[in-house]
Amino acid sequence: MGILEPGHNGAEAMGNIRFAFDERVVVVTGAASGIGKATAHAFGAAGAHVYVLDVDSDAGSEVGAEIDGARFLHCDVTSPESVSDAMATIDSDHGVLDILVNNAGGFWVQRSTAELPREEWQRVMDLNLNAVFLMAQQAVPLIQRSNQGRIVNVGSLAGQVASYKTSPAYASAKAGVHSLTRVLATELADSGITVNAVAPSAVMTERILQLRDEAERRATAQSIPLGRYQETEEVASWILFLASDEAGFATGQTLAVNGGRHMV
Repeated sequence: MGILEPGHNGAEAMGNIRFAFDERVVVVTGAASGIGKATAHAFGAAGAHVYVLDVDSDAGSEVGAEIDGARFLHCDVTSPESVSDAMATIDSDHGVLDILVNNAGGFWVQRSTAELPREEWQRVMDLNLNAVFLMAQQAVPLIQRSNQGRIVNVGSLAGQVASYKTSPAYASAKAGVHSLTRVLATELADSGITVNAVAPSAVMTERILQLRDEAERRATAQSIPLGRYQETEEVASWILFLASDEAGFATGQTLAVNGGRHMV
């Protein structure tokens, strides 16, 4: 696949996933598209009961219908009431939540700090950082009933380095996600719940196609040692790893999955 095309369907790429999540109850936020969609498909292919959470009812319903045993829930992750309603539904259905993937996020326009309206700053912070707090706060009581509780947050290289153009609000929020990941890992260790994050770099999503023109996308691909954009399914595979039994001793970690674009 070329560097400028959007990724392929998650169900196709992850159909042979080796991790087993039979009967595990999984929530994926922002699951109507992009990384969230690929992740929901991957968990479904691995036998999980997947809850597809998104504000896009049309696209979210389609994703839910594509996955055996999945259910779509309309949820605004920036709204405490909406998050509470979603958790109440899961409690009623299963009485437990095994895995929470905080994926919802993004930004819409690349602006400098001087150009960024305060309202846009707050909107981006609400979606990318405050939503992770709300979801974790309200999901933890359900996750504590699990024998294998996992929280996986989707961060970003933008929250680790400032070497390329992005939204200052998005970068700041993702840095907060990485920090909150460590705090939650410390707080929840006694409950046996692990909390980790992935920090992808340039992922081929529709948002990238909208934000960056062809010249910018080519320049970005050339800045990555592996020479291409990452596919959504490749991020999903690392999310599944961090949620798996095999990763049971890893917690408080942010896993850099960026094609070598930034190495420590």
